[in-house]
Amino acid sequence: MCRSCATTTAPAETPVDAKSPAHGLSRRGLLAGLGLGALAVNLSLSTGASTAEAAEAAEAVEAAATAAAKNGAWANPALGRFPAGGHYGAPRGGASHAGQDISNSTGTAVHAAAAGTVVRRSWGGGLPGRTGNALVIAHGGNQYTYYGHLSAYRVALNARVTAGQRIADMGATGNVTGPHLHFETHSGSLGTTVNPVRFLAARGVDLAGGWSRIDPGASGATVVVIQHLMTRRGHALVADGRYGSVSVAAVKRFQSSKGLVADGQVGPATWPALVYTLRQGAGGDHVRALQTALNKRGARLAVDGAFGSVTTTAVRAYQSANRLVADGEAGPVTWRALTG
Repeated sequence: MCRSCATTTAPAETPVDAKSPAHGLSRRGLLAGLGLGALAVNLSLSTGASTAEAAEAAEAVEAAATAAAKNGAWANPALGRFPAGGHYGAPRGGASHAGQDISNSTGTAVHAAAAGTVVRRSWGGGLPGRTGNALVIAHGGNQYTYYGHLSAYRVALNARVTAGQRIADMGATGNVTGPHLHFETHSGSLGTTVNPVRFLAARGVDLAGGWSRIDPGASGATVVVIQHLMTRRGHALVADGRYGSVSVAAVKRFQSSKGLVADGQVGPATWPALVYTLRQGAGGDHVRALQTALNKRGARLAVDGAFGSVTTTAVRAYQSANRLVADGEAGPVTWRALTG
């Protein structure tokens, strides 16, 4: 883990409830994780606003938070384990650890957590207290992610990247005890860190490697994956990448048929019931779902629904790069990583 990678700024924390799927995210904690906390506070403290205006403003903030949360735009940056003492806010001398460490072997794939532009590609990312090869990606809306201690870069400075794209390899450059990814989330400005675990949880991503959560209103490649799988399950859907009312209604029917809570969220309870274990020779919409998920991670496959040798090679390459069992079979562990 990191020996340094510290910030002198007090860590932004929210109460923890281990029983909550979002680790105890309160409404204010959710807003803070989404980068809207300060706006909510400023609105509530505005002395010139009437009660009705304040309520309307609060509803607008809540709506913005809902629209931003779990919308399929974010992805898990790396697979591995959380080392002891590698958590956000852990003591580092007279300062606090600025991110979350994810340990794995040197060369493990590092992926962009969301679409954006590479604005830093240098030792320590040009940020104080950081060491090692690093990337910083700007995602718009004054949100940034930081990837530290890299062994290799796979994107150039100023490159545009997509969510889930491989951008680097995990390493042990800088002041560390072993290979890992030091991952930070910045909200409001570059240099203002927030808890990465809670930040991504608010966006439907489990940084510890669990299944993602996709809410109604989401869009993108992961929604296309869901639509292909639902079609295979007998709910014919257009794979347009928009999780609108028709797709949501189909998912709710599927959830009811499996005895699940029919809330329309595709999360840790629904994904395992939805995916298939696939291997070479399979064919159909479930294979199209797999090929779409692999393409989000950079495979560049033809989405033809045929699990042939090319798709097998892509599955093995993804598994190997992410330190999974590279057997070419897409089972629950591989699906969970691909859709996370």
